[in-house]
Amino acid sequence: MKRLFLCSSFADVANLFVDCAKEDLQGKIIAFIPTASLTEPIRFYVKKGKKALEEAGMIVEEVEITQLPKEEISSILHKCDYIYITGGNTFFLLQELKRKGVDKIISKQVKLGKLYIGESAGAIIASPDAEYMKSVNFDPIEKAPELKDCTSLDLVDFYTIPHYGNFPFKKKGEKIVQLYNEKLQLIPISNKQAVIIEDSNIQIKDAK
Repeated sequence: MKRLFLCSSFADVANLFVDCAKEDLQGKIIAFIPTASLTEPIRFYVKKGKKALEEAGMIVEEVEITQLPKEEISSILHKCDYIYITGGNTFFLLQELKRKGVDKIISKQVKLGKLYIGESAGAIIASPDAEYMKSVNFDPIEKAPELKDCTSLDLVDFYTIPHYGNFPFKKKGEKIVQLYNEKLQLIPISNKQAVIIEDSNIQIKDAK
């Protein structure tokens, strides 16, 4: 069964994840990938996300893609119980995942049934392609000068728009809807919402 939990701000919807997991999270190991945030001046959401996971009883193993060899990354991703990718620059994230072939490892693991948590950029790259984010400069693509294409993990057949209606992405989110509403299956979510996928079942839930 393919399972995903996609959100804009994990700390704001962590209670939904606990329900979504449908198992005791105590002692479960989660591979925590903060790579997308490396180019960002503001990174508070990384600490908040990690804290929320630890408060749920999980063991957080940080996997910074740019710092570890592919073999070590692969080993961690195969052994962990869950895979989590934080927010940040979508294009820099894709560049680094592709550079070491980690995108393919993650995709395979999720398709084998490992639960994937994608926050903001991590939610965007679950789609077939992140090209739709380029048109409104949602993230500065110049941060990823070696990225040759925007093909993503292709874990879902829709395209998430994170932070929909939330500052400072409100206008950009609305612009994406205007440009692609008739071309792509878009799912806009606010900071207080999450998309929960179990195979072909897709639910959008609001945090309390």
